[in-house]
Amino acid sequence: MVELIPARSRPAGGRWREVLPVALRWGLPVLWVLWVLWASLAWWVEPRESTQAQLDRDLTAGRVVTFQRAYGWADDDAYWGSRPRLQYATNGWLLAWTVPNGQTRYAHVDPPAPESSVAEADPSANAGWDARLTAVADPWYGVGAAAHRITDAAAVLAGVLTVLWLGRLIGGAPPLAGTRWFWFWIGLLPFGLGLLAWSYREAWRPPAAPAADRGSGWRGLGWLILAGIGIAILVFNARRLLGTTVVPG
Repeated sequence: MVELIPARSRPAGGRWREVLPVALRWGLPVLWVLWVLWASLAWWVEPRESTQAQLDRDLTAGRVVTFQRAYGWADDDAYWGSRPRLQYATNGWLLAWTVPNGQTRYAHVDPPAPESSVAEADPSANAGWDARLTAVADPWYGVGAAAHRITDAAAVLAGVLTVLWLGRLIGGAPPLAGTRWFWFWIGLLPFGLGLLAWSYREAWRPPAAPAADRGSGWRGLGWLILAGIGIAILVFNARRLLGTTVVPG
């Protein structure tokens, strides 16, 4: 009886060692599905530049849910899943608002007029934006608007994907196509493209043996800089060509 325990444990351990890589490999479609879900949500709620005319139409139709004045957007680019944040300012030149379909829009407006002149101002003029918005909408974080809920969901998905990737990168077997530091830097590419590259090259279609010229950390950092610049140029030109409705930002 005593001898049967190790005899049974060895095959079980062997089976786990055989099953785990297969499970990781075939579980990758789940990661890609999560990425597609994140990308869809992030694209939908990404702030879209708009106009005062659109703000007026949304106000007239009762489509403004929340609003906030600011002096710009802050995006520290800490990692690909970070979201732009409003830099709040009572007299800010930018007005951001959310609509019922979950999207966020913003437009450049003049700072609010002094209180003494608001009563004499044309309600449709810039000086009347704040009064009109306050009458029909809530402050930016006043309610659980759809735009904020979708943004939170996208942030959670990005965090889950990042944790899964880092856990596999740090705690898993050594990478074959590049070092851990190489893939760490590649993983910081915008839109999670680095995670997709890692999942394909290291988990879905890995080389049979460690590559002789495995990418080093310095090479990964270089690719991050070059590819990041290239992606930024592509996005900038796509936004100019297709407009902010298709390529927000």
